[in-house]
Amino acid sequence: MLHQWPVWLKSFIRYWLPVVIYGGSIFYLSALPDPLPAFGDALPEFNDKILHGFEYGLFGILWYRGFRYGMGEKGAQYAAILAIVASILYGMSDEYHQWFVPLRTPEFADLLADGVGAAVGVFTWQRVQRVIKNT
Repeated sequence: MLHQWPVWLKSFIRYWLPVVIYGGSIFYLSALPDPLPAFGDALPEFNDKILHGFEYGLFGILWYRGFRYGMGEKGAQYAAILAIVASILYGMSDEYHQWFVPLRTPEFADLLADGVGAAVGVFTWQRVQRVIKNT
């Protein structure tokens, strides 16, 4: 007989474990004095913000999936707001953490890119889901 996993555990693995793993990955990279050593100085400051945007765009989507699962169909907008706020709060903690990492400095522009990226990611994900549902 196959072991049946509890529903809450399957839900955690599917919706929340990706958030935990991704957040841990952000923390790990943030703890490195030079998270992208292979690029050296090849990435101008502008591209750093683009990377932040994409990084937190995906993070926002992961948060949204978790909140949306818990809130159901009617809670989509609340889930979106919570996902963006959670991403921004995590971004704030990430910038604070960088204060204590050698060769790293917190930047408000990074936090801004994180928030914009999270919002764009969440709203794009919502739009794609609507299009898929209506086809």
